[in-house]
Amino acid sequence: MRTDGRDPSGNVRDRGSGGGAVGAGLGAGALFAIVRRIGVRGTLIAVVALAGIYFFNPLGIRDTVFGLLFGGTPGVTQSSQGEGSACDAQKPACDFSSRILRSTEIVWRDQFQQGRLPNYGSRTQAYEDPVLNFFSGGVSSGCGQASSEMGPFYCPGDKQLYIDPTFYQVMEQRLNAPGDFAQAYVIAHEVGHHVQNLIGATNKTLPGEDRNLTSVRIELQADCLAGVWGHNDQAALDISEADRREALNAAHQIGDDTLSQGRADPRQYTHGTGPQRMRWFNQGFNSGDPRRCDTFAVPAGQL
Repeated sequence: MRTDGRDPSGNVRDRGSGGGAVGAGLGAGALFAIVRRIGVRGTLIAVVALAGIYFFNPLGIRDTVFGLLFGGTPGVTQSSQGEGSACDAQKPACDFSSRILRSTEIVWRDQFQQGRLPNYGSRTQAYEDPVLNFFSGGVSSGCGQASSEMGPFYCPGDKQLYIDPTFYQVMEQRLNAPGDFAQAYVIAHEVGHHVQNLIGATNKTLPGEDRNLTSVRIELQADCLAGVWGHNDQAALDISEADRREALNAAHQIGDDTLSQGRADPRQYTHGTGPQRMRWFNQGFNSGDPRRCDTFAVPAGQL
């Protein structure tokens, strides 16, 4: 893919470096990639702990505990919170993230204008651009405190995205998910959560289903929406089949079954298996239609 020559988003902030806290989202993969190396017992303990957090608040704490992105580049506003810059040593990563965010803004403004979205019973308003925050170490969000160890996340409370730009190194070195389009997929997935928040999917539930399964539906839908973005800006970004494979590999590597090495109870899954995440990303990428991403309309056994 190519991002050179593309304009950066103006909706980015460098939050600098700050104190830590706890949390994770798509970035839970980074946490699991570490704990799985300490053996079966350590992995199972981590899975149980995260599952407990989900039971209490999978749609709120989930986003804080399982997180994503933020820093300082051209067009990035320096925030007073924290010390120094999160992007001083990560300028290429921050520049890249800002350009991908701009790409998502263009795609989703158009999709909202056309009304091409799943219908959850409320009138969909015009797309609101989210703010992408770069941080290092820790950051305060509308969903509470978060640390870099949690990975990138979207906070529905303030409608903002967060990422430590060094997470891309975690993807390559710990999660075995290298590549620029894999990195773009991370941002597009978190933007997908923002889209869900705007259309009411974040609060959607189905009778008789537990919170874990609801969380899986939400995560798979965000994967599909990331694919929709890729389809609709494919030509401008010169996205190749090799790029798509990078995103699919990343989706597989952060599947619940992959991260737990198949040792976790599937009933405790909160993000979906690797094959599920790959399938829903492809659903969005192949169709380019957000309406094909309605995971709540699919029986649990067919997810």
